[in-house]
Amino acid sequence: MGLKLGSMTFGSLFKKPETTLYPFEKKEPPAGLKGMVENDPALCILCGICEKRCPTGAIVVAKADRTWAINRLRCVQCQSCILACPKASLYMNPQPPAITTTIEPVVVEVPEQPKKAKVAEPAE
Repeated sequence: MGLKLGSMTFGSLFKKPETTLYPFEKKEPPAGLKGMVENDPALCILCGICEKRCPTGAIVVAKADRTWAINRLRCVQCQSCILACPKASLYMNPQPPAITTTIEPVVVEVPEQPKKAKVAEPAE
């Protein structure tokens, strides 16, 4: 027992420390970390499929207000909303969210999508 403890202590003298000087140094997120759900408002069409697929009801889509909101404390990172999104506007951000003292949903305002002009077929 003492020999094992001594070898571990002696070995740690020549290794890089396991800790970092947070917040000055930040570690890269490990591969496969789920993170948090983010929405790209440029791609979102406010279809509401993500809201229907969310098992915890963390997502709220308000078409009238053109907003998409998520309650990060209710989200369980199951990725059901990401898989169901027809425009791939949802993605997982592996960075941790900013520290907050309030329990407010994150609201994303979705801009109005420009209407595509119909192209008239040439007459023969």
